[in-house]
Amino acid sequence: MPGSLEPLDLSIQIPYHFRCPISLELMRDPVTVCTGQTYDRSSIESWVATGNTTCPVTRAPLTDFTLIPNHTLRRLIQDWCVANRSFGVERIPTPKQPAEPGLVRTLLSQASSESSTYSSRLSALRRLRGLARDSDKNRSVISSHNVREISTTILFSNMNSGSSLELSHESLALLVMFTLSESECMNIAADPDKITYLANLLFHSSIEVRVNSAALVENILVGMRSQELRAQISNVDEIFEGVIEILRNLQSYPRGLKVGVKALFALCLVKQTRHKAVEAGAAETLVDRLADFDKCDAERALATVELLCRIPTGCAAFAEHALTVPLLVKTILKISDRATEYAAGALFSLCSASEQCQRDAVNASVLTQLLLLVQSDCTDRAKRKAQLLLKLLRNRWPEDSIGNSDDFACSEVVPF
Repeated sequence: MPGSLEPLDLSIQIPYHFRCPISLELMRDPVTVCTGQTYDRSSIESWVATGNTTCPVTRAPLTDFTLIPNHTLRRLIQDWCVANRSFGVERIPTPKQPAEPGLVRTLLSQASSESSTYSSRLSALRRLRGLARDSDKNRSVISSHNVREISTTILFSNMNSGSSLELSHESLALLVMFTLSESECMNIAADPDKITYLANLLFHSSIEVRVNSAALVENILVGMRSQELRAQISNVDEIFEGVIEILRNLQSYPRGLKVGVKALFALCLVKQTRHKAVEAGAAETLVDRLADFDKCDAERALATVELLCRIPTGCAAFAEHALTVPLLVKTILKISDRATEYAAGALFSLCSASEQCQRDAVNASVLTQLLLLVQSDCTDRAKRKAQLLLKLLRNRWPEDSIGNSDDFACSEVVPF
């Protein structure tokens, strides 16, 4: 239910002790502070976050900011909601447990201790992942401890022995929920055995393991500035093959598409290994999956297409796909300014390398799209690419295209 009720409309009043003293609304997650007063968690957290150090009701100093869940009051509120559901009152859900620092330290200690049983370590990692998944605040609390170091150690500790596989996979799932520091990225990237291990995980039977491995590869690539180490990672053939395989076969798994295109884009930023992406089938896969991406991922996909079109083998591979040029033309002004810019850049590269692509672009009504583009509010870079493409295609324009295009003010667009 929303935070408050309308007593006059529902002919029911919320009991006074069920209301938060701060918001005066029905409490959803009642917690008690050190003064003994109970508030809704979100309200008291906002109160403290704005710099207040006193209890809102008693005005006594808050000497301890620990929030203790009031389970008894919460159950009473839930029972009251159920009893009054005929009036339109919905039962409040049981709040998820917050990641208290003490609990996080205990779970991390349990997960990292080799003296703990295998099942208890696995349970600790799963509980940490559940907490991290619940909220940004939980992730912030967990991240402030040594979760990345512990997860990394567990992940790679048994990569050669083949034991404790489930423990390693669970630590990988937890690790990818946090941003690695540059030094942490470099420590992984500098070890060929670790990169080979991640590459092998890209072909694991578990979809989640494959996607998490791709996510970690992407995190490492974008998290460091060392061109040498980035090239070392992208030089592993299996990484391109594994990432593209995720894009090719997991269209029904949205996270797989998102992670896959992010990883492929990060890999293709390394100039000297772009040919490996082409050899692994990136061109066909990107064109076939373009319609499955959401806005942000479509931008990354088109940016990757433009990057690959800058090398001859990439241009040739995209030119061979019958849908490449029509899809790129259709994309102009349809998704976003960035997507338009990348599509125009890719079209320019393709049409510069292939006369057939020029004919395909003209047949797909690229002229109309480009004339609209140069008069739009799109980026200057997109307009420059459009002007270059117009100039490149001028000999292929239909004879009456300019004369009948007064609406586009053609004479003011590109003065050839």
